[in-house]
Amino acid sequence: MTPLSSPDGCSYIAVDTSILIGWHVNILLVEDDLQLGKALCRALELAGFELCWVRLVHDAQSKLSQASFDLMLLDLTLPDGDGLKKLVEWRAAGQNIPIIVLTARDRIESLVNSLDSGADDFLAKPFALPELISRVKAVNRRMAGFASQTWSLGNLYLDPMNHQVTLDGELLLLSKKEYRLLHELMRCAGTVVRKTALEQSLFGHGDSVESNSLEVHMHNLRRKIGRERIITVRGIGYLLKKETLG
Repeated sequence: MTPLSSPDGCSYIAVDTSILIGWHVNILLVEDDLQLGKALCRALELAGFELCWVRLVHDAQSKLSQASFDLMLLDLTLPDGDGLKKLVEWRAAGQNIPIIVLTARDRIESLVNSLDSGADDFLAKPFALPELISRVKAVNRRMAGFASQTWSLGNLYLDPMNHQVTLDGELLLLSKKEYRLLHELMRCAGTVVRKTALEQSLFGHGDSVESNSLEVHMHNLRRKIGRERIITVRGIGYLLKKETLG
């Protein structure tokens, strides 16, 4: 396997991506090292993950307020702030995104402190990409334990593990984007999900989106599950009515 190198001399080994087919995770990468960030993005995207990469604490905060992510990879030493302090602030504010901390091996004390501060796992540089990917998958499974269960809103059921949706006991045929849209709305049932967050979930980060693309998929989803279930909050986003969530 070919190593990926960064200016700090660390090597990051490429991974066999065949084991990751179908694994859908949106990752926010917070890493200021330009070469390392590019290498991690390239390798993780090839492995099937969706990446949004920022290099500053301020930008990470901005992205978290705009979009929904499944996991964050957080470097502790950043140009505009201390990653560990920001981690403490996020947890105090109720931000529950799973976070894996990345930092130099000579900062083991900081790594241990990061767990006490609310990190879900940590990796000391240098690390091999197969190890990073295994940690990402393990943390995501652990933090999303409900993913093996069925979600329900009245007579509407969604099975995250098998990507199946039923209504009144009948299997619904949803497109990939319709399923992803319903998944995000059910995950946040009873609260408004911002339009920008839904667009990034459906179309990825940085991709161009036609002005009415989301509305087209929303229209089709409403037609299949019932128009009255989804409320449009003009200028903000959409809300899926919360009934009995199982």
